[in-house]
Amino acid sequence: MRKGRHRIGERDGIRRRRSREGRGGFTLLEILVVVFILALLAAVVAPRIVGRTDDARIAEAKVQIRNFETGLKLFKLDNGFYPSTEQGLEALIEKPTTGRIPPNYREGGYLEQHRIPKDPWGNPYIYVCPGLHGDFDLLSYGADGREGGEGKDADIANWSL
Repeated sequence: MRKGRHRIGERDGIRRRRSREGRGGFTLLEILVVVFILALLAAVVAPRIVGRTDDARIAEAKVQIRNFETGLKLFKLDNGFYPSTEQGLEALIEKPTTGRIPPNYREGGYLEQHRIPKDPWGNPYIYVCPGLHGDFDLLSYGADGREGGEGKDADIANWSL
């Protein structure tokens, strides 16, 4: 009797091993279904993400222009005038040594950064004082780096924020 039980146990073990070996991988159909689902998700999600990067860059440019405006207003509050076009935005991080010298320049400058950042597309911001639209004009030419344009290429200016 014991031998019989032992043999049944051995047979069960063999059956279990064979059934495990048969389930070792995925079928081609299963792999194709997963690849199809991933491709479908990528096709739906990717355009939304790509479109958002342009929106994020535009928003970043607007925030940076507002930061420059704040620094320029603080500069004027301390010194009674805005930096000239020639002195440029650099006057917010380093005391000008040419043109009209600010008498009460704040130690450490007027921006938290110690350099003037470029716009999100890698181009310099444009600063003109006196401006055509106010005390000063401050703008980014957008993604194309040229005046004018529409959509992501549109100019982003302090007078239109």
